Amino acid sequence: MSSSNFYSNMGGLPPQTELLSSKAVFTTAYAVIPRTVMTDIVTSYLPHWDGTRAWVISRPLSGFSETFSQYIMEVQPGGGSDRPEPEKRAQGVLFVVEGEMTVEFEGASHAMRPGSFAFLPAGSRWTLWNKSAAPVKFHWIRKAFQEAEGLEPPPAIFTHEENHPPQPMPDTDGAWATTRFIDPADLRYDMHVTIVTFEPGGVIPFMETHVMEHGLYVLEGRAVYRLNKDWVEVEAGDFMWLRAFCPQACYAGGPGRFRYLLYKDVNRHMPLW
Repeated sequence: MSSSNFYSNMGGLPPQTELLSSKAVFTTAYAVIPRTVMTDIVTSYLPHWDGTRAWVISRPLSGFSETFSQYIMEVQPGGGSDRPEPEKRAQGVLFVVEGEMTVEFEGASHAMRPGSFAFLPAGSRWTLWNKSAAPVKFHWIRKAFQEAEGLEPPPAIFTHEENHPPQPMPDTDGAWATTRFIDPADLRYDMHVTIVTFEPGGVIPFMETHVMEHGLYVLEGRAVYRLNKDWVEVEAGDFMWLRAFCPQACYAGGPGRFRYLLYKDVNRHMPLW
């Protein structure tokens, strides 16, 4: 499945003639951060990163979504970091949407391109540099690892979406499918990041309501998404951020396929304090 259509056109600044109306919204159940919000003036700079800026599109918030943060990273040629992750408990997922970069992990070098996926265990040693002649853009999802007694720490993963054929959901004839980079049966992992794909006309045919928190970044296409009590039009470059138990559904009317990068927390008991 081609990865050439991943959205990566963030940055710039709207003209003074642009209308102020927007679908950007933050509620007690969900948030929508449209692509028009991701301009130059909302970027952040990070310690120990050279030639790099980030759009922070989620962070743990008390009373809302609390398990993860998600950045869109833009690294210029020659930029990167030898000290990318400051938190020893933080595990990470990298997913490239534009350009090329090199990740050195535990002494081994991994070339990454659009569609490349990496899972980096908590406490691991890694570096990231853009050795190409063009900027690279990628998503970086971070989560504090929850240990489970009797389970070994999860190993690193370096792969590409081409190596993981989308798995159709039951009784959908392929209209709704999931690309899984991590084995759902492997309980060593306490987070999953997948690509969800809907063919034109595909739907989530019920109101999903569950304990997992979500980050949904639209990689390609457009759809209408049900969030709590509202139907929201979303398109490539938009981000949806859902707290636990927010009802959700989807109708992908086309004309092309609709794809998003999905985060969820999994495989652990609920903390009681």
